[in-house]
Amino acid sequence: MKNAVDAIVQAFETLDPKHIDTLENRYAPNARFKDPFNDVRGWPAIAAIFRHMDASLVQPCFVITGRIVDGQQCFLTWEFHFAFKRFAAGQQQCILGGSHLVLDEAGRITLHRDYWDAAEELYEKLPLVGGLMRWLKRRANR
Repeated sequence: MKNAVDAIVQAFETLDPKHIDTLENRYAPNARFKDPFNDVRGWPAIAAIFRHMDASLVQPCFVITGRIVDGQQCFLTWEFHFAFKRFAAGQQQCILGGSHLVLDEAGRITLHRDYWDAAEELYEKLPLVGGLMRWLKRRANR
């Protein structure tokens, strides 16, 4: 499984949003993908999430910062660097998170579950909403 995880890490770190279909062979046909905004099954639905990322963001890039491999499971920690196309255009952003991956016998992803704090990592970066989120956070921490 170490070789499969190495290949998956390489695929995500070199992901070209214009060539999303190169990831298809890394996922089992009925794989599940879940993150704070999505819960989908099957490659076409997973590919749609990556295509939406390309349509919404400028230069999205994953940097894998750590990994733990245990049998047919692994956990990757990552930084996701990007800029919004519509909000704060051009301003570089970074989301920190982790992915739990379950692999089949062929080393393909059957479960891809992303963990990251949408409120802290995303909403606080948006104009207007970000100001409100930071204010709410300060109020809650008093």
